[in-house]
Amino acid sequence: MKPPELRFAVEKAEAVDFAAVPMVRFTLRIDGTGAPPVRSLALDTQIRIADARRRHDPPTRRRLTELFGAPEEWGRASRSLLWARVVTQVPGFDGGTITSIDVSCTYDFEVAVAKYFHTLPDGEVPLDFLFSGTIFYADAGLLRVARIPWDTDAAFRMPVQVWKDVMDHYFPRSAWLRLDREAFDRLYDYKIQHTLTTWEDVVGKLLASEPGGG
Repeated sequence: MKPPELRFAVEKAEAVDFAAVPMVRFTLRIDGTGAPPVRSLALDTQIRIADARRRHDPPTRRRLTELFGAPEEWGRASRSLLWARVVTQVPGFDGGTITSIDVSCTYDFEVAVAKYFHTLPDGEVPLDFLFSGTIFYADAGLLRVARIPWDTDAAFRMPVQVWKDVMDHYFPRSAWLRLDREAFDRLYDYKIQHTLTTWEDVVGKLLASEPGGG
């Protein structure tokens, strides 16, 4: 008997409200119609952002230069970012099943993906899901093993609002910056010297001191 030929489709993305870390949950449909029963599936999923399939307005293009270089050079760049790699253990099924792929998110602006999502005002993000892993299936009363073909994939367009919902839920009205400790100490001294109450006051005063900062 031939190993199961599985087809994958990502159907939905949503913010996970109650989790230990900020998270996006993708609903994945696995179709194994006509295949022998699957006892279990160790699914390895690589998720990539395929920005070349998205159009940007001029302000967004300018903000993306930090990631992709000058817009006039984009034709020679891949504009592809690795978002995550997730291993999912899928229970046994016969014919098909629906499972979830949970992807943790960060608001650390040292991470390219966080910068990318923060830059986008709205619309959708083209994603490529690249699947690999191991299928355990029954054949003539025996447990057999097969690999998921290397070219198994699925495309999905995730609304930017999903990412924004996650960040708004876990970091309401906030953004995170990581500083070198020496730079933080200098900033902390500045805060004390000027008797400023919050870090927003510190940043506001520094910006106001710049030409044109108001």
